[in-house]
Amino acid sequence: MILKIHPSKISEQKINAVIDALKKGGIIVFPTDTVYAFGGDLFSPKAIDRLIRLSGKKRPDFSFICCDISQAQDYTSGLDKAVFKEMKRLFPGPYTIIVNAAHHVARLFQTNKKTVGIRIPDNPIALAIARTLGHPLISTSLHNEDAILDYITDPREIENRFRSEVALVIDGGPGGNLPSTVIDYTKAEPVLIREGIGEW
Repeated sequence: MILKIHPSKISEQKINAVIDALKKGGIIVFPTDTVYAFGGDLFSPKAIDRLIRLSGKKRPDFSFICCDISQAQDYTSGLDKAVFKEMKRLFPGPYTIIVNAAHHVARLFQTNKKTVGIRIPDNPIALAIARTLGHPLISTSLHNEDAILDYITDPREIENRFRSEVALVIDGGPGGNLPSTVIDYTKAEPVLIREGIGEW
């Protein structure tokens, strides 16, 4: 199912329909400021399992899609002033920052996970979903089988390919084909993990 949401005129009714799908353990495809991504409710084990299957990896690189820094801080641990200052500088924007995770994050994944990737995308649809849900979405990027294309940018193509595996695809306009820039802030100095659309 495709749900058309215009980023400059977001319907509360449509966002509530997205939240309803998420709370039932469904997977959505949603736009960010970089590429289209799979998303699920962070507190739904069913959604986490589905995302793992969709990613095709045993340990996919999940990120938390947050509506603001305050929401992100609930899932991080030991943020010093320098990292907090960087978050204010980079977000909202096309970055994923890796920081130390709060203790309860490991319990969510039933692992000894000690870090978490935080995204606050500069996309009003993604931010509205995380804000209305009341906690972050767990997310992973949506890749194309064609290595040359890498990311699928057309919501209708996404819906045709994944309609049996996702609850809905949000059509927020054409997506990008460059991922976020990933920076690790868990070391003494920040380390560039992946160069993407965000300037580094």
